[in-house]
Amino acid sequence: MSRPSQPKLTATDHNGVSVIQSQAHAASSSLPAAVAGLQQVPQLVPANPSTGGGKVLAPSKMKKPPADKESEEYRQRRERNNLAVKKSRMRSKQKAMDTQQRVNELKEENERLEAKIKLLSKELSVLKDLFLEHAHNLADNVQPPAGAEGSNTSDSSGQPQI
Repeated sequence: MSRPSQPKLTATDHNGVSVIQSQAHAASSSLPAAVAGLQQVPQLVPANPSTGGGKVLAPSKMKKPPADKESEEYRQRRERNNLAVKKSRMRSKQKAMDTQQRVNELKEENERLEAKIKLLSKELSVLKDLFLEHAHNLADNVQPPAGAEGSNTSDSSGQPQI
């Protein structure tokens, strides 16, 4: 069965988007009575083809008409915005100052730690030299017992010494 052509009604909504609506006709008796009436089929079509896309903007993202610069509302909004900008800049400056202070503290701590490393390295070197000198002196002073080469000696109980 062929459908008769449907006339299209076009309307523009508040976002500047054209919505195409079509009128459905009962082509056969099998369609319910509710479907046989007007049927809306929303389609996004750019209202102005030069702007491109048929995006629907959320109400919070829509541009508000510019307020009169002399109005009280405009003046209050500007004042609130100016205060917010000042607070934001102050927070930014404070954060930069805090960061710089932390950098300076870390540099000082790093210098202290490097000085401690040098001191401990010198102390280690001195202690190592003392240890080696002491070990060398012990090795020079230790003499093997006389007649102990290659023989097992036993103590007074007759047990061999190991």
